[in-house]
Amino acid sequence: MSSNSQYEKYKSDGSLLGALLEWVDVRFPATALWRSQVGEYYAPKNFNFWYFFGSLALMVLVMQIVTGIFLVMHYKPDGSLDANGIRVAFASINYIMYDVPWGWLIRYMHSTGASAFFIVVYLHMFRGILYGSYRKPRELVWVLGVLIFLCLMAEAFMGYLLPWGQMSFWGAQVIINLFSAIPLVGEPLSVWIRGDVNIGDATLNRFFSFHVIAVPLVLLGLVAAHLIALHEVGSNNPDGVEIGKHTNEKGIPLDGIPFHPYYTVKDIVGVVVFLALFSIVVFFVPEGGGYFLEYNNFFQADPMKTPPHIAPVWYFTPFYSMLRAMVWNFFWVEAKFWGVVAMGAGVVILAFLPWLDRAPAKSIRYRGPIFKTLLAIFVFGFLILGFLGTKVPGYKIFGVSWLDGDIIAQIFTVYYFLFFLTMPLWSKIDKCKPVPERVTWK
Repeated sequence: MSSNSQYEKYKSDGSLLGALLEWVDVRFPATALWRSQVGEYYAPKNFNFWYFFGSLALMVLVMQIVTGIFLVMHYKPDGSLDANGIRVAFASINYIMYDVPWGWLIRYMHSTGASAFFIVVYLHMFRGILYGSYRKPRELVWVLGVLIFLCLMAEAFMGYLLPWGQMSFWGAQVIINLFSAIPLVGEPLSVWIRGDVNIGDATLNRFFSFHVIAVPLVLLGLVAAHLIALHEVGSNNPDGVEIGKHTNEKGIPLDGIPFHPYYTVKDIVGVVVFLALFSIVVFFVPEGGGYFLEYNNFFQADPMKTPPHIAPVWYFTPFYSMLRAMVWNFFWVEAKFWGVVAMGAGVVILAFLPWLDRAPAKSIRYRGPIFKTLLAIFVFGFLILGFLGTKVPGYKIFGVSWLDGDIIAQIFTVYYFLFFLTMPLWSKIDKCKPVPERVTWK
């Protein structure tokens, strides 16, 4: 029996549940929402494992909200010193870790969840690039996804300050000071972000407010809009074929199947595998080798003692490398400003991808060798930028003098932007294979 038939059966069987569903339907479109968004939403038959990451992103978002609620119950956004000379915010983290029942688990789930969120989102975006999920008619879906990514970066940055550890404090100091490089408005903007001339209690309180209330509300709104826009135009598939072109007499896509129960059940497989890997990290390596929780962040913030090397968390490092790669002054403006521009443009340029790609085929299955080669270099370069962003300036790869990390970062930064800016040219001349009329699967 289909999920819709089962739903109707409950409403008509005279049971208490059926009466409740009927009562709700008169006052709220529960049945209509269920049908449009789940029961009668037809997805392509040929989804593969790459399509797990959308549902996993939603699951991790819920997990972050739930664990965040429990953390807020015990966290104090206060940067002052207590009677023992410990920063109150830092002491509240220790209280959660050592005195709150299961507090260590909640904290590690939240901190590891932040890295897991970015891993899932990066893979979700990569799948979109692989199969052309940004192409017509899904331009708005992609743009909303980029806005979610920007919002997620803001949420992570503000949350990173809250433990009030050494890397939290000095990382925020470095990033906020970058805004002072903006001509004319830079210095007042930096003071406005900090809430004071220096990072202190005002900064901690406003970052706490944004991290807990403002940004999550915007994030949830964007996620809802992303899903609504997706369900309006339908999901893409590994072939990049629109399943709505071929329907039966009832208007049901011939190459589509109801999202529930087929993909809701299939997604459980992805959830189980993800939770198994996530649990291994949380219980055995929650610091992630210093990438998820840095060593210096286990020491409280000390404005008088600068760490020997300040770098953001791993999920910001590709864009941080772009910032550091800009060492030239242009138009009498210092290089730091152009670094900020490069870092921001590295994210914003993703939103223009639907209008830069001119290839006749959407999916990598039918794209030509130019796209495949350039995309492989792009991914490799992005990973190298991420790696170099964790290292000190002047880092030599493998200790080899001619493998200068700064020069390599500059090369891949230039390549990153050329990949997008030259896309209208090479995507047009790339030799694509014929795209089938119907979806294919094994």
